[in-house]
Amino acid sequence: MSKPYVYITRSLPEDVVNQFQDIFDIHMWDYEEKPVERETLLQEANKADALITMLSDKVDEELLHECNQVKVIANLAVGYDNIDVQKADEKGITITNTPDVLTETTADLTFSLLMATARRIVEAAEYVKEGQWKNWAPLLLAGKDIHHKTIGIVGMGRIGEAVAKRATGFNMDILYHNRSRKEHAEQELGAKYVSFDDLLEQSDYVVCLAPLTKETKGMFDQKAFEKMKSTAIFVNASRGANVDEEALYKALEDGEIQAAGLDVFAQEPISSDHPLLQLENVVALPHIGSSSEETRKNMMELCFENIQRVWNGQEAKTKVNP
Repeated sequence: MSKPYVYITRSLPEDVVNQFQDIFDIHMWDYEEKPVERETLLQEANKADALITMLSDKVDEELLHECNQVKVIANLAVGYDNIDVQKADEKGITITNTPDVLTETTADLTFSLLMATARRIVEAAEYVKEGQWKNWAPLLLAGKDIHHKTIGIVGMGRIGEAVAKRATGFNMDILYHNRSRKEHAEQELGAKYVSFDDLLEQSDYVVCLAPLTKETKGMFDQKAFEKMKSTAIFVNASRGANVDEEALYKALEDGEIQAAGLDVFAQEPISSDHPLLQLENVVALPHIGSSSEETRKNMMELCFENIQRVWNGQEAKTKVNP
C-alpha cells in the first residue's frame, strides 16, 4: 500500500520531517520564507492526500475544488481565518490547527512587546548603536511603568489568560473583555470582566488577543482609540485586521494614545515605508508571536500527528470543523 502523499507549503526542518518519512510520502515547497506559488499549490492539492498549510496560504473555494482526494488540511497556526472551513466541511475535509502548544510562547512575546513599548527598549538600543549616548540625563528615554498599572485584555482565550498570569507578577490590575465570561480566570488571576468601552477607558495597557471574526474585524477603530487614555499603550498580537490602521496612525500622531506595540498587520509582510513604521512611538515585529525553536517544532509535529490520526480513521487531536 502506497504511503499518503503530504504536501507542505513551506520548507520545514529536516529533523522534523524525517520523523515522518516512513509514514508519509512528503513533498515540500523549496523555500522557507518565500510563499508557495499559487499554481504550484493548486497542482499539488490535486494529487495530495493531505496538506500542511501556513496562515499566509489562501485555502478558498478554488483550492478546495482541486482537493479531490485530500482528507485533512493541517494549518500551522492557531488561527485558521485563511481557510474556508464551511466549504472544506462540505467536502468532508478535516481542518486542524495548532492551539495549546504555542500558548505560553505567544504570551511571552506579547508581554515582551508590551514591555519593550512601555520602556522604549528598541528605541534605546538603537540610540546606543547610533552613538547618540553622550551623557546621562534625568529623563533620558524615560518610558512608562508597568507595575501596579491596569492591563485590559481583549480576547480572554488561552493566550489571554497566560498574559494575565504574567501581569500578576507585575502587580497589575487585570481587566478583560471576551464574548463569554471566564469565571475561573476571575477567581485564579483576580481578573475583572468589563464592557469593551469600560476596558478602553480604564486601561493603561490595552492588549488585543481576539480572534479575527466578523465581530472583531476593525473593532479598534477611531472611536475605540478616542476612548483610551492619552497615556495608554496599545498592543496587538492577534490579527492585524482587528485594527483600523489608519485610525491607529492618526491616534498615535495626534497624541490620542501614547504608543503601540504591533506583531501583526492588516497586510503582511508590510513594507518599510508603511506609515506606522515612520512613527517613533511604534514597536513593530514581523509576526513572531509563537516563533521560538521549540514551539514551532511542536507545532509542526502536531500537524503531522493530526494527519496521521485522520489517515488512521481517528479523530484529529485539534480539529477545527464544527
